[in-house]
Amino acid sequence: MDKLKRSFLTAVALGAALCAGGNAFAQDVKPVRIGFSIAKTGIFANAAPSQLHSYDLWKDTVNASGGLDIGGKGKRPIEFVLYDDQSNPGQAARIYEKLITQDKVDLLLAPWGTPTHAAIAPVLERFKFPVVGNSAASVKLRDMKLNNMWFVTAAFPDRIAKEMVEMLKANNVKTVAVLTNVLPYSKELKNYLVPALLSNNFKVVVNSEYPPDIKDMTVQLSEVKQAKPDAILSLSYPNDSALYARQAKELGLDSKFQFLMVGPGMDFFPKLLGNSVNGIVTMGHWSPTLNPASEQFNAAYTKMFKESPDYLDSAESYVSAQILQQAVAKTGLDKAALRTEIAGGTFDTLFGPIKFTGVENLSTKTGFLQLQNGHPQIVWPTSVAGKNQYQPKAGW
Repeated sequence: MDKLKRSFLTAVALGAALCAGGNAFAQDVKPVRIGFSIAKTGIFANAAPSQLHSYDLWKDTVNASGGLDIGGKGKRPIEFVLYDDQSNPGQAARIYEKLITQDKVDLLLAPWGTPTHAAIAPVLERFKFPVVGNSAASVKLRDMKLNNMWFVTAAFPDRIAKEMVEMLKANNVKTVAVLTNVLPYSKELKNYLVPALLSNNFKVVVNSEYPPDIKDMTVQLSEVKQAKPDAILSLSYPNDSALYARQAKELGLDSKFQFLMVGPGMDFFPKLLGNSVNGIVTMGHWSPTLNPASEQFNAAYTKMFKESPDYLDSAESYVSAQILQQAVAKTGLDKAALRTEIAGGTFDTLFGPIKFTGVENLSTKTGFLQLQNGHPQIVWPTSVAGKNQYQPKAGW
């Protein structure tokens, strides 16, 4: 991790390097052009900034250290070529083909979201252009048998379902309510989670779905309150997670285990909802206290953007860029060599060492966070959690 720590420390030189303008790098050094699309508009626009922020932090940190090491043959500054995909997977596919065939970028970073990763995958396969994915997790992606995309996340739905069952067992849960936003990832998670619960003798007392644009969850939460489950598992996104928290507090839902899929790991969530959301469990396998490099990343991100990183997408996006950086340092920009290195190498990241098994990162344990004193902490698996153990939710 010492190498990672040094890379963050070089960020203090960033201001001087940038102020030097064109003199920050020799005039004859050609930038490495890295392309990607981002959801600046559309339904994903509120979620995508955490990814873009991490990319920008990575670029600025690398440039402040002299640039991207190209196969040990010298360093070159990074230049981004990016487009708004308008939260449209089809548009993203067209953009990535343009980046490869017209813009002729040297490297690619991933777009935001599972549907968008799936849309660009055939383009990458056709042009044999490697990309390290981040904000995407789907068994369907894994089953595509891709040769040019890998995924740093440990939050694949089948893995989440398995670990959730184990965590519930460890906390003596017997009855469960499941609420599901009908977006693709949450539906896929439900399709693995409910059978896993039933096969492990949990009683599912509520199993209901709701639309992505829901504005009132009173009907769903009233049904849950009447059922009095030991655990409530809400497969929700940021907006409906916040709605759940407000209305669960109003209705006095007192289940000791309450899980919200996405939202509590974002900076806005405890700031908006206060101490009432302490005790909420959420998806995640990273926190700033995971290792010294994570502490450095958190500090640099917070300083640059005046907010805390998202404990899912921010960290995953930075990790994907770290892997690309380390692969390029070994192989240079040749796509075939990069593909071989990413597929077979071991990489030092914020998550710890990563080596891909097929397209998947099995090196990182699937886990869960809990809001404790306003901060998400890893509480599962216990082997990673350390002193931050799960605590039953004690009211609102």
